[in-house]
Amino acid sequence: MSFWRPRALPACAYVAGLHLLGLRREYGHAYVETARADHQMSFYAATKKATEAMAHSYAHLYNLPITMFRFFTVYGPWGRPDMALFKFTKAILNGDAIDVYNHGDMKRDFTYIDDLVRAIRLLIDAAPLRLETVPEGDSLSPVAPFRVVNIGNSEPVQLLAFIEAIEAATGLSAQKNMMPMQAGDVPATWADARLLTSLTGYAPKTQVPKGSRISSRGIARITAPKRSIRHGPQKSWGGHIIAPSRGQTIANAAT
Repeated sequence: MSFWRPRALPACAYVAGLHLLGLRREYGHAYVETARADHQMSFYAATKKATEAMAHSYAHLYNLPITMFRFFTVYGPWGRPDMALFKFTKAILNGDAIDVYNHGDMKRDFTYIDDLVRAIRLLIDAAPLRLETVPEGDSLSPVAPFRVVNIGNSEPVQLLAFIEAIEAATGLSAQKNMMPMQAGDVPATWADARLLTSLTGYAPKTQVPKGSRISSRGIARITAPKRSIRHGPQKSWGGHIIAPSRGQTIANAAT
């Protein structure tokens, strides 16, 4: 922020992430930008909360319009290799087991990358202003040109359903290691994206089956040159040499 301040930019945008939302007593409702988020469950989440607080201070002190994005479980074919979609797809293609935390009893608001990019582009033209009266439902600060906006699909999906979508996309079955909940994690996330729609007229809409199908094929192509089969008969899918999972015949594998 210190870098951008003297350059007189018309507006800035930063990513806070959904981790800062922390623990809530009730997970049956979507996260709203105006709700308090004071119970972070990890140091990582605490740094995200601190980022929002510092950005608000900058917006107030230097009249720098800042929009904070809260991304909800973004996925796509060029995602980070340590994220669930990439790890799950690669493991399933290789016939390896995947770790499923909280025994699969988790929900995430999976948001496809194309929808995210579209939302960000539209929000660039909706920079926050200093207003004497904050509109109802808006997260706009009463003392600074500062706003927080959720970007999510507004549709929580069970983790096991997400895995099933990858299985359907690849034509292979996942070997699952059911694990306890990870320390610092939360059982469910769910974006209330009405503010995004109010500001831009847009709402993310890509469903998990379609997003997983596109992403899994892309991941197979990305990893194909680096992968080698270790067991079982070989078959190609998306440019990737795959092995059927245990108990699965090659006739059932994807082509």
